[in-house]
This record gives sequence, C-alpha cells and structure tokens, in this order.
Amino acid sequence: MVLNTASCITAIFISSNGTCIVSGSEDHSIQVWDASSGAELKKLNGHTRGVTSVAFSSDGTCIISGSKDHSVQIWDASSGAQLKILNGHTDYVTSVAFSDNGTHIVSGSKDKSVRVWDASSGVQLKVLNGHTHYVTSVAFSSNGIYIVSGSQDMSVRVWDASSGAQLKTLNGHSHYVTSVAFSSDGTHIVSGSRDKSVQVWDASSGALLKVLDGHTNYVTSVAFSSDGIHIVSGSEDESVRVWNVSSGAQLKVLNGHTHYVTSVSFSSDGTHIVSGSKDGSVQVWNVTSEAQLKLLDGHTDYVTSVAFSSDGTHIVSGSEDESVQVWDASSGAQIKVLEGHTDYVTSVAFSSNGTHIVSGSDDKSVRLWDASSGTQLNVLNGHTDYVTSVAFSSNGTCIISGSQDKSVRVWNALSGAQLKLLNGHTNDVTSVAFSSNNTHIVSGSKDKSVRVWDVSSGTQLKVLDGHTNDVTSVAFSSDSTHIVSGSKDQSVQVWDASSGAQLKVLNGHTHYVTSVAFSSDGIYIVSGSQDMSVRVWDASSGAQLKMLNGHSHYVTSVAFSSNGTHIVSGSEDKSVRVWNISSGTHLSGHTDDITSTTFSNDSTQIVLGSWHKFMQAPVAKLTPFLWSRTKDKWIITLPDSQRLMWVPHDFNIPLFFPYTELIISHHGSISIDFQHCRIGHDWASCYVPA
Repeated sequence: MVLNTASCITAIFISSNGTCIVSGSEDHSIQVWDASSGAELKKLNGHTRGVTSVAFSSDGTCIISGSKDHSVQIWDASSGAQLKILNGHTDYVTSVAFSDNGTHIVSGSKDKSVRVWDASSGVQLKVLNGHTHYVTSVAFSSNGIYIVSGSQDMSVRVWDASSGAQLKTLNGHSHYVTSVAFSSDGTHIVSGSRDKSVQVWDASSGALLKVLDGHTNYVTSVAFSSDGIHIVSGSEDESVRVWNVSSGAQLKVLNGHTHYVTSVSFSSDGTHIVSGSKDGSVQVWNVTSEAQLKLLDGHTDYVTSVAFSSDGTHIVSGSEDESVQVWDASSGAQIKVLEGHTDYVTSVAFSSNGTHIVSGSDDKSVRLWDASSGTQLNVLNGHTDYVTSVAFSSNGTCIISGSQDKSVRVWNALSGAQLKLLNGHTNDVTSVAFSSNNTHIVSGSKDKSVRVWDVSSGTQLKVLDGHTNDVTSVAFSSDSTHIVSGSKDQSVQVWDASSGAQLKVLNGHTHYVTSVAFSSDGIYIVSGSQDMSVRVWDASSGAQLKMLNGHSHYVTSVAFSSNGTHIVSGSEDKSVRVWNISSGTHLSGHTDDITSTTFSNDSTQIVLGSWHKFMQAPVAKLTPFLWSRTKDKWIITLPDSQRLMWVPHDFNIPLFFPYTELIISHHGSISIDFQHCRIGHDWASCYVPA
C-alpha cells in the first residue's frame, strides 16, 4: 500500500491496534490514515513550521507531535481537536514519545535538552541536560522507568525518567546518532546513525551487542518489533531493512521509495512495517511475505527486453551485453546463450509455438534463432539504423521490426525476405506488435504517435494522438480489440483498436514508462518504468492493483506469461525478475545490461538479450546512481564516501546531476563516462577531453 501526500513525509507511527497510521510532514500538517484502506481520515493543522515527529498514545486516543516551531502539541485522535500546546524548548523539537501508560511525554530538541511533560496537564516536569549537541531521538522504556536519547554528539544516553538522573552513556557510533528505541521488554536498545550502522545495546550494562551493517547511506530511523525479535531500519539509501536481533543477520531489504526514508515503524503484531519518505509517500509492507522470491543474475549490462514463451515455461532476455539468453522459467536455470549480434540487443520475442526466437539489435539486423538448439537460422538485413523492436505474427510466418530509420518492416520468417516497408512515422519507431489475428500492426514512435497498419496492404489506418512525449511501447490485447501504449510522459494509455478512441489514461509512474503488455485474458496491463517499478493495472477500470519493487535501476521490459500468473521484467540493473505478482525469480548470466526478455509459448523457458557479445567476466562499472552530491553541494562522492570531485558551489546546480554526461565552461568541455570509469586514486580516468 502506498499513501501519497503532497509534501515530504518526516515522521510516521502506527496505532497500537494497527488500525490507523499518523504521519507528519514538512508542509506543517499531520495526517491520519486508515491502515487497511489507505484512506485519509483526518488532517490536523496547528503547527506553524514543519512537523518532525509524531506518535500515538498506547490506547490510541491521543496523538503528539513535535515541530520546527519549537512546540509539542497534543491532539484528540478521534475528533482531530488540538488539546494542548507544550512550550519550553528554545529550538526545533526533533522527537516526541508517549510513555506506555500514556501519562507522560518525552521530547528532544536542537536546544540539546530532553524534556519530560505531564500528558494530562501539559506541565513540564523535568529538563534532562547532558548532551553536548542536538538531541535527535527520544523514547521511553515500556515500563516508563527509563528514557533513552540519541544525539549529534554521537552518544546514546539512558536516563531515570522519575529523577532525571543520567544513568549511562553509550559510545560506539562514529557519526551523529539519528534514532533510538527500546525493545518492548526494556532489555535492549537499538540506535541508528549517520555512520550507516544500526547498533544493538544491552540496556542494563550498556554493552554493545551487535553492529548491523548493510545500509549504504545514513540510517535515519530504527524500531523494534513488539516481540523484540526483529529490528527495522530506514535510510537515506532509500531502503527499509529488517534484521534479526539475536544473530544480527539482515533478513529483508524492502525497496520502493524513490527518496530518503525518514521514518519506520512496526505494527503491534509485527506483521507489517510502515515507512515514510522524502518522496512524499507512506508505504505499508507485509513483513511475512516478499513480492520477489528469487533474483537470477547473469547479464553484465542493461537488460533491454524480456518475454515469456506462450506456455510460460521459458523466458528470453536481451541485453546490452550483446547476447540473447534463454532461461527455464521455473528453476531460473540458464539454458542457452545465443551469440551473433555485434551491438546491443534491443528486443526479443518467442514464436507462438516456442520453437523460434527473434531478436533485434543496434547492429541494424534482425536475427532468427532455433530456440531448442540456439542455432542462428537467418539474419534479416534492410534497416539503415538501429532496430528497436521485433515481434512474431501469431502463426509464426511473419516477423515485424521497428527501427530508428523511422520505418516498420514486415519479413517472411522462413525465407527472411522483406515483404512490406511501412513508412509514416516522422521520428524513430520504438515499438511494434501484431494483432492476434495477424491482420493489423501497431507501432509507437518518438513522434509521440501510435499508428495502426493493415498488414496485407501496408496501408496506415489510424494515427492515435494523446501522448505528450515519446511513445516507448505498444501492445494489442489478445482479442485485438484494444491497444495499450506507454510513454515518456509517464502515462499508460488504453485505446479502442477499431475506432482509435482513447479509453483510459493510467497515471502512477513517476518517471518514463518503458514497456507495457496485456495479460492474455485482457483483464490486466503490466507496465515497467524508469522509476524502477513494475505496476499492474485493471484494464477496464484503470485502477492500479499492484506495484512490484525490487529492481535497483530502470525497468526496461515487461511481459505476462500466457496463463497470466507470472510477470517477467528486465532492468538496467542487469537482472531479470519473474513475479507471481507476490513472488518472483531472478535470472543470472549476462555480463552487460539486459535489453530484452520474453517467455517461450509453453512458459518453461525465458530468453534474454544483452549488449555484450560474449560471456566475459563482469566489468566494474559506475552507473549514474552510484554518485551524488553531499548535502553541502560541494563534493561529489561515491557510496563509500571516496571523494570524486570538487567544484565551486555556484556551478553545482547547473552541472552536477546523476545524468550529466558533458560539462561545458569557458575553459572548454569535458565528457564524463559513467559507464566505464575507475574508482579510487585513478578517478581521473573517468574524464576524457571532449
């Protein structure tokens, strides 16, 4: 479940009965949500600056909030009425918490103090001084006897809640402590830090028990499950991670947020996790199940295209490692590597009977393969620029291809002869597909149009206009009555194939849509996007049914198995993933970006295409996602904090984004090759004079 807001989420909390979620935001508001349906129940306004922390009382009747306006506010959870404003802090309030019995409140602040309040009267009872820098996080032990606090002085401190005496100082972190929590039995403390670690402490002795490493950026929030068995952590690496307290093992990595995770919390029964992020969303996760079961790696460059065989037993994938690979869809075993292309493989497809595979490539050729032996049967030449998309007719007698030469071509699959040349698009053709009755072809183009053609005559029948950016992918429904298209305008659009009328616009992706497909029964649509997600839609209503997260780079290709039970996706993270919508398999084998994948007709095999011609050892690469600016915007760094480049502050904004490949100044220009640069003392090899 994803709850979207219009501003950065800074804090979240689940009520103890698991029915409600409260979130705080930088837009000064507090929102209360129904945890089951995701519906917004209330919006609480009262703070005059960003809300930094929120919490429910254990009985769920009250909410407390802390804010940059220096105040702590108490709210009636049912009516949304503001009950009290607690003033006393002289700087931002960073963290608030109720005692388990609801009688007391603790707050931490940038004024370096921890304060204890009477929840009923609002009277300030204690001011706990000792931290030498901002207090970032506070929590009560479940019995209300102790308070734990974390600070930018890198320490965790334990206090007597009644007397205010400091009992222990826990030192171990090497950077700011950002979040602290007690286990429900009070025996353990967990802390998260900007040193990227999660640390577990013995609350009685103060001994450091475990250091949990795995996050690749600052840890922002930590929490225990109610049974004390698990810890959840959120990080600026955009992930949520689940850990076993006893062993320290990392159990799950939950990916889905597209910006820093700011807050995490368990439901009281430990079955769900809620996370908030600077991407403006609140996401609810089922801890006991994972959407993706297996990850099968193999391509060494971007996966560009994937497809199932019609019986769902095989998958084919294409990749920028220049190879086409065939996989067993059930076991994930690699069956064949088809070599022959001399440039990136951009598109792959199975024939309907699963006996043949067709692939298109930036080498301008279309190639036909025997799916069983892997033998190359034919090379179809004619295109004068990159081939971007290929497809079989349902009877397997014809092949269509689209190209950056702006043409669509129809070929005889047996002889390789070119039968038709379809001209009309005014820019690169990006995607082509046959109707199931083989009478029509649909094509999408960078000219923003979708076009429908008569196969027999080669006549252009319709031009479907509606997208506001490049059309990247098109497909017919199995009964040929509908067309689906994806675009760089981030939308998925559904069309009536006969009239050309636009029926639905499916919005939800936050980046370019790269691939779309219908399920065989026409009930569902699947889409992949550069937002790294795979989404499943109801074709009739247009409702988004599922968002499948797991890829760590752009999703380039998606397809349904013929029985509609599985989805296959390929990505620039070089992986192929097979989803049972709630489970999946990851394929391994290519040594470059996977560009294309497809299932065999019997669904037993998968074939993949890649940019790498031969199966060579992986080459270390730095993708655009692996570098960033530090918060002061002066230093370009890698995940391990190695310094890559320094530039004057005034030039940061126009020059340095993860997609910048060329920098021009009055001194000249330099080209940045993020795909093949080396890291470390030889960083200068990343730069090639223009």
